[in-house]
Amino acid sequence: MSHRPVQVGAQIREEIMQIISRDLKDPRIGFVSITQVRMSPDLRSARVRVSVYGSEEEREATLAGLRSASGRIRHELGRRLENLRFAPELRFEIDPSIEYSVRISQRLREVLPDKGPQEGEHGG
Repeated sequence: MSHRPVQVGAQIREEIMQIISRDLKDPRIGFVSITQVRMSPDLRSARVRVSVYGSEEEREATLAGLRSASGRIRHELGRRLENLRFAPELRFEIDPSIEYSVRISQRLREVLPDKGPQEGEHGG
């Protein structure tokens, strides 16, 4: 298996982050981080996994904004990435892994006892 899709995915991830932060003015797009870009073997399509900070409504609005801007982002990628013959088709999706990690961490704090004073520290 070639490393090229992985390398191109990393490059596309960086470029999309710059495009989102500098060029997109859509008010629906909130605080977003691209967690992963998975390229197809022929480099013609990319699954862009994003993590969005905020409520469920904010996540959905950001996803809608990114999907709406995907043509513009793709066009900009085509301009920036001279090493690719074609700008890939972009498919944005929510990456649930960070949210899942936060939920597990909260559950563990609920279940595990607090680390209060250790035995022998009471001075008695």
